[in-house]
Amino acid sequence: MKPLLRILLLAFGGLLAARSGASLADRRLDIYWNDVEGGGATLIVTPAGESVLIDSGNPGARDAGRIHQVAKAAAGLARIDYYITTHFHIDHFGGIAELSTLMPIGQVYDRGIPEHDPDHNPSDALWLAMIKPYRGFAADGRNVVNPGLVLPLRQTGSGPRLRLRCVASGGRFVDAPPGTPPNPLAGKNSHHDLAPTDNDLSSAWVLDFGPFRFWDGGDLTWNMEGEVVTPVNRVGQVDVYQVDHHGLGFSNNPVLIHSLAPTISVMNNGPRKGTVASTMAGLKSSPGLQAMYQVHKNLRPEDPEDNTADGLIANFSGNPNHPDANYIKLSVDPSGTSYTVSIPATGYSRTFRTRLDKQ
Repeated sequence: MKPLLRILLLAFGGLLAARSGASLADRRLDIYWNDVEGGGATLIVTPAGESVLIDSGNPGARDAGRIHQVAKAAAGLARIDYYITTHFHIDHFGGIAELSTLMPIGQVYDRGIPEHDPDHNPSDALWLAMIKPYRGFAADGRNVVNPGLVLPLRQTGSGPRLRLRCVASGGRFVDAPPGTPPNPLAGKNSHHDLAPTDNDLSSAWVLDFGPFRFWDGGDLTWNMEGEVVTPVNRVGQVDVYQVDHHGLGFSNNPVLIHSLAPTISVMNNGPRKGTVASTMAGLKSSPGLQAMYQVHKNLRPEDPEDNTADGLIANFSGNPNHPDANYIKLSVDPSGTSYTVSIPATGYSRTFRTRLDKQ
């Protein structure tokens, strides 16, 4: 083979591998939960090799570096094709500016950058300083998210249909499909008197891959969660529930959890953030739930029992100078009929069947 041709072929092969990762080779759908110490950063790699990052953790080199490492080394990506900010709290949007210096960012989706502090703090000066890097980071384009928006993801042609749809944003929700019956759990819904925050305005997303369904609700709060599923369930049921708001008690209304009826849950919590007793009780009492995963073990000495089994936890250290920084991965079979959850750092792996009765 001529040297120039060999170089070109090697370059093209490397580009394809970096662009698509293992997902394109095996036609699987992959989801990675990055350890951003109780922030949000969920990476999706589609069977067509496109990437979607939902939230980006905190500012600084730590979280952006961890996301970049997982994206590049574990997922084989050279860029983020789509980036979503669910809401404007620093632990969800803070890392994207730094990440954009490490790898290109394609299309950005949010509800529109607030001109004033979204939590109504007395001074906007701090907010303007916090949002400046986000406002200025390099990306191919910026888009406003409204309920019903579907990301323009590529289909593989022969595989199951793939769809990532926004079901809530800015305190508004998608309509339920025509003919949806009343939710039999609606009578159990309760209203909490909570101070308004930007969490209320989080965008929530449902990812479909054939029969497989995944919920990512950002930091959607208790009363908003209730509106998603009462008086009718607007989104149906799912296989995987990403625990809202890191497992905090302002969120994770049991009526939402039980209406979504997941088979497993994954909580992107921190060593001292999340896993509160009410959330754990809501998960454990959800019919059909088979396993609860946590990115971190809860190390609060006053609540040691608020944890899942150790084997389902990725990180155990609470020392910021010597963190574990392990991720959780979920890989969906090309048919969409089964999915495997793994914690590569510990060697854990378990496969679940996709539930087909999600009416």
